Order: sequence, then C-alpha cells, then structure tokens
Amino acid sequence: MKTMCDILDVARSGYYAQVDRPPSVLAARREQLVEQIRDVYAENRGLYGSPRVTVELQEAGIDVSENTVAKVMKDAGIRARTSRRFRVTTTDARHPNPVAPNTLDRNFSADMPDTRWCCDITYIPTDEGFVYLAAVIDLYSRRIVGWSMAPHLRATLCTDALEMALLQRRPDPGLLHHSDRGVQYACEDYQNLLDRHGLECSMSRAGDCYDNAVMESFWGTFKQELIYQQPNGRFTHHGQAMRMIFEYIEVFYNRRRRHSAIGYQSPDAFEANFN
Repeated sequence: MKTMCDILDVARSGYYAQVDRPPSVLAARREQLVEQIRDVYAENRGLYGSPRVTVELQEAGIDVSENTVAKVMKDAGIRARTSRRFRVTTTDARHPNPVAPNTLDRNFSADMPDTRWCCDITYIPTDEGFVYLAAVIDLYSRRIVGWSMAPHLRATLCTDALEMALLQRRPDPGLLHHSDRGVQYACEDYQNLLDRHGLECSMSRAGDCYDNAVMESFWGTFKQELIYQQPNGRFTHHGQAMRMIFEYIEVFYNRRRRHSAIGYQSPDAFEANFN
C-alpha cells in the first residue's frame, strides 16, 4: 500500500479516509432508487418503461421525475422487454353480406362507458397450430369487456366475445359497435345479435387498419407483452394459451396495466373514477 501511495503521490491517511468514507447521500439515494425501480419492474412483468415506472413510484409517494427514472434505468440496464414478429391476416371481406358505413370515422373518444365499442380478431401461435382471439374494447376506458378464443375463424368466435360483453356490461340501446368488414361481423348471425340488443353497427373502410386503430394498438400491446415473451414467440398448446391470455386480460391488463390514453391509470381504476 505504501508503494502504491508513493507512486500516486497520495498520503496513506488520505487513501484510508477515502476508502472508509460512507457513500454520499446522493449515492445512497441512487442505490435506493435503483432497487425501487427494480421492484416496480418485476411487479409488472418487466414490461414497463420509464413513463409507467415513474407513475408507479410517484403513486407510492416517491418524489422522482421521469427524466431521472429514465437515466437510472438506462445506467442500470433496465429496459422494457419488446420484440416483433410477423402478421397473419384474419379478415376476409370477400363475402356477399351487406356492410355498414364507417359511422365511427376514427373518433375513438367516448364520454362515458358502454357508448362505443370496437371489435377485432387476432391469431395466437401455438405448437398445436393457430388459435384465434376475438375481443371487444370499450373506447371510454380501453377496458376489454368481452373476449373469446377458438381454433377456428367461424362467426361464433365473435358472437361469443360480444355476448360476454353484453352479459357483463348490459349497455343501453344505441351503443355504437365498430369492427372491420370481415365476414364474421357482417354475417346474418352477428348482425341479428346486434339488432336484438339495439346496437348501431359501424365498419371500417376496406383495407384500412387505421379505422380501427384502438384495437390495432391493443393487439400490438398484447402481443409484445404476452405472446412474444414466450419461448419462440408461441405457446406450447391451446390450454396454456387460454390460461395465460385469461390472466393477462382479466388480471393484468384490465386491473393493473397503466394506459397512456387514460392518464396512466388502469382501465378498472379509470372506470371507478367515472361520476
């Protein structure tokens, strides 16, 4: 040690004072913040970036800015898990059924729950082959109010999802129901279900995914946060897919996940604040 201090021209007393010095208040605070961030990150499946982590910390009474959280996360190598995969087409608009006008016209806002719903279908890859998921989202809270899974693309996939939404929410007649113009939504069985409950039908223009942008956004989130986190980007079997999708939608997405479009609240929390 004497030789090292002589080479560096540092007094031994000064070296030992530096070694024995406790971490500064700032360094201790940073270490604590890293652990708090890791806790929030783990509690939310490693899916949150700095904006949502910041809101979680602030609601826990921790005074911190998003810029600070972003810098600490970057320095600590903490980042939201994401990946991308290919897309499978689930819309077949080549059918003779009548299609409804685009009444929604990309107005994805709603002043109260159960006045505007959007619907769509996506695919779920498994080692046993694709299964398909139909979902209904409320434009007020971005809550998934109905969903159904099946290994086929018949109309019952979509009618089951809508019937779940109708049973759970019991909307008043006049609710605006928006979907693409695929055969599952344009067919007689589905249209009769809308008519029986007094729902007004709106459909996207042909081949325009932006006309149903809220559903497209949900599918992107759903796949990034659940499907693409699985080994090889798929489930092992249909039963596993059903269990994990149920848990994602009903436990995590609706009740816990913070949504940027509703002030970084969960859909359930946002609806609870509705007067």
